[in-house]
Amino acid sequence: MQKSGKQRSTNDIRQKIYAFCAYQERSHQEVKSKLFDLGLYGDDVDEMLAQLITEGYLNEERFAKAFAGGKFRIKHWGRVKIQHELESRGLTKGCIRSGMLEIDEDDYVKALRKLIKSKAIIMKEPHVLTKRNKLARFAITKGFESELVWKIVDEIVKR
Repeated sequence: MQKSGKQRSTNDIRQKIYAFCAYQERSHQEVKSKLFDLGLYGDDVDEMLAQLITEGYLNEERFAKAFAGGKFRIKHWGRVKIQHELESRGLTKGCIRSGMLEIDEDDYVKALRKLIKSKAIIMKEPHVLTKRNKLARFAITKGFESELVWKIVDEIVKR
């Protein structure tokens, strides 16, 4: 007995979305968007999401931890930028808090200090105040807290 066209396409979609989720951690919003792109709508999307969650392919807390840890270690993003990105992906405050706990405080300060030092070395700015401002702006745009940035800039570049 041959399966209907709709059933076959749903199975194809299921296989694609399982592979999509198995490749790397995904947010619910990302998976929902992918399901829409694959041609699934309405209650079918909710059913598929529920199935993925039940089977452990989709977990927002796990995604938040992987995302926060990865962006900090690999891209050297600060907490502010990571938090904004997680919020924009529709994660709950609890998941975001859990993800942010992946960033060790000592490692965070060391990473910021290393980032500012390496930027200060390559910077060709002769004026101390301008150099300090540029370094601070650089680190703040990477998502580090301005108070912490200025404290470390004060340590590295003396007035």
